[in-house]
Amino acid sequence: MSHRLPQTRVPVSLRRLFPHASFVGCADICVSGATERSDQCDLGMLFAAIPGTRVDGCEFAQQVVTQGASSLLVERPLSDVSVPQCVVPNVRKAYAELCAELAGRPSSRLKVFGVTGTNGKTTVAWLIRSILETAGQRVGLLGTIEYSDGFVVEPARMTTPDSKTFSERLEAMLHRGTEHVAVELSSHALDQDRCAGTLLNAAVITNITHDHFDYHKNFEAYRASKARILENCKRNAVVVLNADDPASASLREKVDSSLNLLTYALNGPADVSAEVFEETRSGSRFKLSIGDDTIEVFSPLVGRHNVSNCLAAAAVTSFAGLPLYAVAAGIETLSSVPGRLQQIEHGQPFEVFVDYAHTDDALRRSINCLRNLTTGRVICVFGAGGDRDRSKRPLLGRAGAEADLTIVTSDNPRTEDPTRIIQDILSGFEETGQEPYIKVDRAEAINWALQRADPGDCVLIAGKGHEKEQIVGTRRIPFDDCVVARQALFRRDQSPVETRPRMRA
Repeated sequence: MSHRLPQTRVPVSLRRLFPHASFVGCADICVSGATERSDQCDLGMLFAAIPGTRVDGCEFAQQVVTQGASSLLVERPLSDVSVPQCVVPNVRKAYAELCAELAGRPSSRLKVFGVTGTNGKTTVAWLIRSILETAGQRVGLLGTIEYSDGFVVEPARMTTPDSKTFSERLEAMLHRGTEHVAVELSSHALDQDRCAGTLLNAAVITNITHDHFDYHKNFEAYRASKARILENCKRNAVVVLNADDPASASLREKVDSSLNLLTYALNGPADVSAEVFEETRSGSRFKLSIGDDTIEVFSPLVGRHNVSNCLAAAAVTSFAGLPLYAVAAGIETLSSVPGRLQQIEHGQPFEVFVDYAHTDDALRRSINCLRNLTTGRVICVFGAGGDRDRSKRPLLGRAGAEADLTIVTSDNPRTEDPTRIIQDILSGFEETGQEPYIKVDRAEAINWALQRADPGDCVLIAGKGHEKEQIVGTRRIPFDDCVVARQALFRRDQSPVETRPRMRA
């Protein structure tokens, strides 16, 4: 699916768009095309010289001028270039606003529902889409697993696209007649103003727990980046906060009086709540309450945390005008989300789940969820990503120790030594009394765990979820936890029962 649109852009006046900007070499710049990528800068385009975490876009100024760039968007005047310059305090934000303007401000004509949070973003976005589609609406999606314009779906390259791609995809949705879109907004995207110029009809903050401290440095900075979703809200938009999560709930004071606030909770009073009647490996049955209205709902999604995700989506869609029965119907329609406690079936006498859980909070939640649903052991296979936040690795170890049998393995080691990553994880086991098994090769670890599962056990393969590749060094190797698990189950099925290894934890 191509999101690029062929029509000629209406030129945008930067003087009008950025009235407080200063200009070098001109009184105004009119722009029909812009990019932040030097390798995509064509004749007549504006180049946004964004100061990145590794390189400064200003380093490419001479190169893009040689390629035919007509102007630059910069944070400081550059003395050694010959083209006009627009000088702004924040190039990232200005570039995102310019991309939205060039695309015709699509969010002004779309109903855009934004979701952020450490865990649950994808599931809430998929639930919002399911509820609206079941009610007969055409819905787009931009998120971790896929991008969809409401008609055609393609795999996502990153949770929240770059500013230009983001605005162009929203514009393409409008041209196809899509009127609603659910978008996942990562903390990186919010911190980088990637979606400035896009206004939301709803902003959901599912939770805020330890993650991405390699980028954000500390919890307060991470929380502040999540809170920036509130800056993207339309007047009278709804803000949905998780009252069960202290960090999400603490943002109540930041919600402007022009916005509507809805809270949701499983464990206390809230505007949207649930009473869970039944939790099984097939899903959860609960009573959904919004104000004085109630309805009984069955969600095929496994676990109490997914009931919480249902509440977040219900808050958004009910505020958007859907009656409670339509909300319930949409929840019941979504049978699964790829890599989110996804069940793997091969006729085996135990349960196997693949889950994206890659934070300690998510891993602990998934382990405890499965413990409530099984009569046997919870066996957990997990690792941690390389070239990422090292401080969360011991926390993952502590969470993983809550399983009955734990196998620590590789995730996406990237350019780090996998054994060093594993050693960081193992430091979290030291005070738990749990002795994990170590299998550096992920496929071997999955096979080892499944060979040792007994009837009634539950095996959790955590960390990569829907991902189809493993990043080792700089190579991307085809690797799908679901496929590897099915292959291991097939081999197990072919081996004589008496030859299978046995190990009780």
